Amino acid sequence: MTPTLVPHHPARDWAEIQERMLVPLYEAVYDHLGVGAGTRLFGLGCGSGLALLMAAARGARVAGADRDHARVALARERLPEGVTVTEEPPEDLPYDVITAFHATDGMLPGLRSLTRSAQPGAAVVLAGWGPSERCATEPVLRVAARLADHAPAPGPDLDALVAGAGLRPVGSGRVACPFGYAGEASAVRGLLSTGAFEEAVRATDLSQVEKEIEEALAPYVRPDGTVWMPNVFRYVVARVA
Repeated sequence: MTPTLVPHHPARDWAEIQERMLVPLYEAVYDHLGVGAGTRLFGLGCGSGLALLMAAARGARVAGADRDHARVALARERLPEGVTVTEEPPEDLPYDVITAFHATDGMLPGLRSLTRSAQPGAAVVLAGWGPSERCATEPVLRVAARLADHAPAPGPDLDALVAGAGLRPVGSGRVACPFGYAGEASAVRGLLSTGAFEEAVRATDLSQVEKEIEEALAPYVRPDGTVWMPNVFRYVVARVA
C-alpha cells in the first residue's frame, strides 16, 4: 500500500478533523451536570476549544488551559471575545465545573495541585478511553506503541486518579464516540493529530507511520471509502472536598 503523503499540521488537523469526534462525550457530561447559564466552567487540556465553545453556547462562563501552544492559538481564534485560554492553569480556580476530557495517568501531580486550588464542592470530570474491547481504534493505536518500541499504554485509570487526587467520586458514565472520516487520508491526519503517534514518528519517520496507520485502518474502511470505528469513552464525576 502506498502511504498517504499529507501535510502534517497536528493542531489544525485536531481542530478540523478529530476534535468533533468527542462531541457526544462533551454533551453527555454537560447534560449530566446541568451545565448552563450561571455555570462557571474551566477546561483543563481544552485543546482548540470546541468543548469550551459548546459550554459557552449553553450560557456557561468558560476558560481553559492547554500546554500545546498551537491549539491554544486556535482556541483563542474560535472562542468569544473575553474568554481566557492559557498554556498553564491559573493558581486559583473559582469554577463550579472543571473538565479534563483527555485524562492521563501522568496528570496526577497536576490534578492534586488543581484540587488544592479549586473551590470546595466543585465538580471535577475526568474522561478517557473505555474498555479496549469496545474501542475499534485500539488496534490502530497499538501501531504507535509497536513503532515506538514500547508496550501498549492502557487507558487511564480514572478511579485511581480520583482517589489519588483526594476527590470524592459521585458518578460516572459511558458514551459512544464513533470515529468517522470521509476517507483514509482524513483518518490518518485525524489520528496523527491526537499526539499518540509522536514517539513513533521520532523513532521511524512520518511516511512509515502513515503507511502502517493506513494498513491498520483497512478493516474499518467501508465500501464507499469512508472510515468508521465505533468507540466507547468513560467519564467519572467527582467533587472537591
